[in-house]
Amino acid sequence: MSTSLNEDLPEVLKTVRTRPLFVMRLDVRPLIVVGAPPDAFRRIGVVPGGSFGGERLSGEVLDGGSDWQTVRRDGATTLDVRLVLKTTDDALILMTYRGLRHGPSDVVARLEKGEIVDAASYYFRTNPLFETAAAQYDWLNRIVAIGIGHRRADGPVYSVFEVL
Repeated sequence: MSTSLNEDLPEVLKTVRTRPLFVMRLDVRPLIVVGAPPDAFRRIGVVPGGSFGGERLSGEVLDGGSDWQTVRRDGATTLDVRLVLKTTDDALILMTYRGLRHGPSDVVARLEKGEIVDAASYYFRTNPLFETAAAQYDWLNRIVAIGIGHRRADGPVYSVFEVL
């Protein structure tokens, strides 16, 4: 039945197209461990800075961002992140995203120890949204993005793509 439904779809609904937006590297302080309320383990990563760069916008990540993490019983970590980006032309952009990171338990254990692992050995995806009052970046207010992440010892790096 699903095959016949797919056949009736216009081409634009059969695939997802993206366009590179930027690569972002975040600095993260040691995690603040909140503890284990029922059904989860919570921790917070404070982001003192970072950088981002792409064809249409580049700049720095301002101090004061945070990454509220929930480590679930199934081993997956959910992210709830808020950052302020400052472009090279001094525009301010709020970037928020939720995300999910999981993988084989041995790979996740190595990540948690700060070891470098192959980015293809685990799943790390985000869904950024943006808000800005800067006229030159107003288009960001009306896009959805996806990010592919990789956790390094000093913080994550993301490739962020606009969904077309």
